[in-house]
Amino acid sequence: MFMNPITKLSVTYNVAIITIDNLPVNYDLISDIFNTIATKNINVDMITQSPPLKGIINLSFSISSKDLVTAISSLNSYKKKIPSLSIQVDADNTKISVFGNQMRELPGVAARLFTLLANNNIEIKMVTTSEVDISCLIFDKDADKAINSIKKEFNLQEVDMN
Repeated sequence: MFMNPITKLSVTYNVAIITIDNLPVNYDLISDIFNTIATKNINVDMITQSPPLKGIINLSFSISSKDLVTAISSLNSYKKKIPSLSIQVDADNTKISVFGNQMRELPGVAARLFTLLANNNIEIKMVTTSEVDISCLIFDKDADKAINSIKKEFNLQEVDMN
């Protein structure tokens, strides 16, 4: 019997990405950055880090757009300590998350999702995964197209909106 690998679609609007470029590989510093954000009561969602190259990494994470001004003002103190640091902001994003217990045993679900988004000219800005979910950050303008194409491809009726 065929089981749909994706059983739930969740959408989170108004997501911003903050990217810190030229960050020295210093995990006390990275920990301090996230603690600084946490003390401002800002929830960090998706996190990606580039592999270290010559002692430098790039770190990106997503937050609610409503917290962007507070987060940036908190992070600016690090630019004073590390002049080569660059902080980039990418607002106006939507997080699309698909879930399904069948993903654990079924290869190719991510490939199918990425192909679907590519065929609809939807750019993926950031991805995080686990055994049972895939989350993609996309432009807000592509949210409806992504939702409709995922619902159709995976025969989903409902969408959880956040």
